Amino acid sequence: MRGVSNRPPLWYTIQAVVGTLVEETALVIIVIWVLPYFGIRAPLWVLAILMVALATLAYVRYRLGRTTFFLPRREYAESLVGCEGTVTSPLKPEGYVKVQGVLWKASCADKHLDAGIEVIVLEVDGLKLLVAPKNRA
Repeated sequence: MRGVSNRPPLWYTIQAVVGTLVEETALVIIVIWVLPYFGIRAPLWVLAILMVALATLAYVRYRLGRTTFFLPRREYAESLVGCEGTVTSPLKPEGYVKVQGVLWKASCADKHLDAGIEVIVLEVDGLKLLVAPKNRA
């Protein structure tokens, strides 16, 4: 199928490589210059082991991070349908509700809902929720 790739975006790979090089350089600077300044001397084989460990860690982070590019996308707002919330400012017919800890502009088919009433999200229209009282839905 055209347009479908098993590879992450190029920017992610470049960022991972550059980040790893910066980390490895910082490690070399610390072991060769900073530690001896404080009287701590580490043999080169310790530096080599630390560099391999850091490179391995970077590779594992890269592999774990790249899997997120292949997860199915789900719009957050659309996932709110069916969730319960609480009216925070009266819906006459528009006001605000709190759903999953986030404040949303909402409207209700009923003429008026007072603050504190439990509601259920029926539909999402852009950034506005259509809600109904919990006991009616």
